[in-house]
Amino acid sequence: MPLTKRRRAMLLATGVMLPLPVLAGCSSDDDGPAPPAAWDIASAPRTATSGTGTLRWALDTAPTTLNAFQKTADTGTQRIAGAVLPSLYTLDARGRPQRNGDYLTAADVTSSDPKQVVVYKLNPKAVWSDGRPIGAEDFQAQWRALRGTDEAYGTARNAGYDRIAKIEPGDKEHEVKVTFAKPYTDWRSLFTPLYPKSVMGNPAVFTAPATKGLAVGAGPFMVREVSDGSVTLVRNPRWWGDRARLSRLVFQAVPAEKRDEALIAGRLDLAEVDRATARRIRATAPDKRAAGTGQGSSAPGKAGAPEPSTGGREAAGAEGGATGDTGKATGDTDKNRSRTRALSRFTLRKALDSAYTQLALNGTKGPLADERVRRAVARAIDRKALAKLVLKPMGLPSEPLGNHLLMAGQPGYKDHSGALGDPDTNAAQSLLADAGWRAGDAGRQKALDGKTDDRGRRHSAPTATATATDPATGGATDPATDSASGTESQSASGTASASATNTERPSGAAPAAGDAGRSGRLGEAAVVRKKGRPLVLRFVLPDDRTAAPLSTVGERIARMLEKIGVRTEITKVPSESYFRDHIATGDYDLALYSWPASAYPATDGRPIYAKPQPAADGSLVVEQNYTRVGTDQIDQFFDQALSELDSGASRSLVSRADSRIWAAAGSIPLYQRPQLIAMRKGLVNAGAFGFATPRYQDIGFRR
Repeated sequence: MPLTKRRRAMLLATGVMLPLPVLAGCSSDDDGPAPPAAWDIASAPRTATSGTGTLRWALDTAPTTLNAFQKTADTGTQRIAGAVLPSLYTLDARGRPQRNGDYLTAADVTSSDPKQVVVYKLNPKAVWSDGRPIGAEDFQAQWRALRGTDEAYGTARNAGYDRIAKIEPGDKEHEVKVTFAKPYTDWRSLFTPLYPKSVMGNPAVFTAPATKGLAVGAGPFMVREVSDGSVTLVRNPRWWGDRARLSRLVFQAVPAEKRDEALIAGRLDLAEVDRATARRIRATAPDKRAAGTGQGSSAPGKAGAPEPSTGGREAAGAEGGATGDTGKATGDTDKNRSRTRALSRFTLRKALDSAYTQLALNGTKGPLADERVRRAVARAIDRKALAKLVLKPMGLPSEPLGNHLLMAGQPGYKDHSGALGDPDTNAAQSLLADAGWRAGDAGRQKALDGKTDDRGRRHSAPTATATATDPATGGATDPATDSASGTESQSASGTASASATNTERPSGAAPAAGDAGRSGRLGEAAVVRKKGRPLVLRFVLPDDRTAAPLSTVGERIARMLEKIGVRTEITKVPSESYFRDHIATGDYDLALYSWPASAYPATDGRPIYAKPQPAADGSLVVEQNYTRVGTDQIDQFFDQALSELDSGASRSLVSRADSRIWAAAGSIPLYQRPQLIAMRKGLVNAGAFGFATPRYQDIGFRR
């Protein structure tokens, strides 16, 4: 099965992840209020906005395509599609699908026997920007393009479309009747976005680059221009719904490492930022504790303990103070004051993102091919400590994630980590011993220090060094976040940790605490061995400025593994090749990367956790299961969940699949990522959307 377009576009190791387009609200099957930090926007009535203006919104890169179903589609593509194309269903703050009344007056399963039939009743006012009514021919063209039978389309997603038998006009005007060959529980995921038949009916148009634009749309905005790393949208004159409050919406490509400078220079109004920039913005607020966790309120909230901050004085005059160069110190101070004044034009909005970071354990080869070793590693990891490290300094809830398929607050969410067991060093060591890995002779370990192993890599004995402590508890260093644009440089936590045997330290950097007088022991426990060989796991991490937060988390994990006698060998690789050359190919033992969550876990979760299957040429077909760990039972639960039309029964099957995924110990969810948004003061109905789909026509500037 091809990668689903949303999962492929949003698989993250580092970099900005923006949520899919959104209409926030509540559904009839309400499961209670949204959890804390589910979203954080500056809400205001439409009438309170000026009804004009241009919003400049940062993207990671300029989109290469405007077709969200293309293999090269990214989050920018999907953001633009949400503003200019029909979304039959949007998501609320809890990740629940909501019928979009701008396009649908109703959509129901009208029959399940002998075939599932869904009838869509279209809003009679819904028309494409060329004046043609949205109708069955558009649904038909999209189905034929995405069902996976025509190689000319080369789509990234056919999930669900391959289950459709036929599409035809309904019995009444403005109705579309979809008949399924096989039952499909996630039918609401289909036809969002919906493209006109002029795009889906022609492979050449379907695969056209973004520079060709999008001639026909049906949203509150339409594409006016694609050039110079930006996409400009203007109001759609044929839009039948609430008139867009903005005159123009400009999506501007600004790399993560340049985003803070773009904000300071006044070139952006809305951008996801790293924690360093977020901290500076918070420091400019009258109440330093204000972090903007109002969840729909226009007033910033006070969530959690205040984060210690140096404000605009961060690093000001440090060099001058050391050298006595008073003039330089004064200049640096003035520069930082100027930057602080510029950032005071923004407010910070924050939420738990609709994505999570996991520790991946490659189960195809080496020690981790043994489930007992994977379970031992998993039980050595203190997920609560890692969640606290990442989330607490920003005042976000710091509970670890307990589910692979659903985020906290989504319907059906349950913590299934108990299938694996709580963190327990003794239990982990027992599992290792059961697998034949036992503590070796300390003298033999000392003899290895400073020598090369059988793979030609030098080993030096790690020591338990002090690294990133939590500022909320009085520490002085910066905890990691793998928030979208992690551009801040490493401080004390970024120094190479001695817990890794191959960690690089910047040239000329001072040695980490504990470098002098290293001993031959591994942290708190002797290295475990099997037939004389030490248990060494290669921990692959991306290596650039934006990857610094992941490095800090990785180093903390490495120290946790020391306690059970497991040696980690941290290998830094270029970020641009991290996924392509290492994660996708299985060239790692341990790795950190993020997955987006899904409102449709039965559909989107299966290719990630399906059991790899051998191909005719002897290779392994892994789909998106890059840990290569799976079972027949997990596959069966997913297959049953996909065909179960009762939502409660389908959720139950997804829940059972998640328990088995935990038990297999190939993927260990750690925490939901923090979403930190810098937003120009006066901008409303925008912010940290979390799961929720932005309602683009309501975004605007206060009068």
